[in-house]
Amino acid sequence: MKLTKVSKRNLITYGIVIAFYIIIQILNLTGNLSSHMEGLLVPMTYYSIVAVALNLTVGILGELSLGHAGFMCIGAFSASLFSVATKETMNGGLRFFLALVIGTVMAAIFGFLIGIPVLRLKGDYLAIVTLAFGEIIKNILAAVYLGYDEAGLHISFKSFVLQGEGKMLINGAMGIQGTPSDSSFTIAIVILLISLFIVQNLVNSRDGRAIMSIRDNRIASESVGINVVKYKMLAFVISAAIAGTAGVLFSHNTSTLTATSTYFGYNVSIMILVYVVLGGIGNIRGSVIAASILYILPEMLRGLSNYRMLIYSIVLIVIMLINWAPKAIEVREKYVTLLKRRFAK
Repeated sequence: MKLTKVSKRNLITYGIVIAFYIIIQILNLTGNLSSHMEGLLVPMTYYSIVAVALNLTVGILGELSLGHAGFMCIGAFSASLFSVATKETMNGGLRFFLALVIGTVMAAIFGFLIGIPVLRLKGDYLAIVTLAFGEIIKNILAAVYLGYDEAGLHISFKSFVLQGEGKMLINGAMGIQGTPSDSSFTIAIVILLISLFIVQNLVNSRDGRAIMSIRDNRIASESVGINVVKYKMLAFVISAAIAGTAGVLFSHNTSTLTATSTYFGYNVSIMILVYVVLGGIGNIRGSVIAASILYILPEMLRGLSNYRMLIYSIVLIVIMLINWAPKAIEVREKYVTLLKRRFAK
């Protein structure tokens, strides 16, 4: 059976991820992977997942969203809340699977609710509203207190004392403590592959073509009978759900989960957007590669404390020139064509 060009491109993307996983496992088994680098693998992977999710909204749908850190926060807190509440009564594997489902579904629900008013806006207005959503969610979760005791479930925006034998689930600014460390690099890679499969198949489907037609010309799409609101909502909800899944991995990779700007603030949303832009808007594979490189690079350069951010800035500029400069695009296409002709012979 002859593979289509699209199928080959998708398989190459999966192959790159799998090859990277195998290389990391070999380095780990041979003792050539430092503990510091090993600790960066799961964060690198869940930021790659969020970059894929955001590229679906920015690159495929053509709408600028700055609220994906908020969806990540919702997925993280809802999943962590479930895991902490059932830690002593449920098997670890089943608990994490259900937490993954809960975090994904909760992020999708909020994506749908936010999408109802937000997707009627365009341009900068959409970016401002999604940014506000992310900040509101973060601040609410940083202020809420949730716990249960003999009298039942208690929720408040002020600290309270539990009666008898109770348990505080969300402790205001201190967040959720004691989340099981169920995330692993293997699980994160599997979820990344599933996310890539969902997004790439959506993009190459009939629904994906409808979504891209809306991006290119909304008026023309409406004129041929495409339900603009339906397809925009579809892309936005799937994107939010995938970001929520990344949040689940985040929450189960740390014992204390707090809704701080360091983890879910405005700068995080901008950082994810940088991954998307430098990887290529609409280029799903590029988002994964850019997120992986740009997340690990500052940590690898930490020994060069005086020049670390200078080197990082130079790398950002070089990547941007390679991806977007007209002359660089022309040279890249020229060499790609020559390579194709050589391999064809």
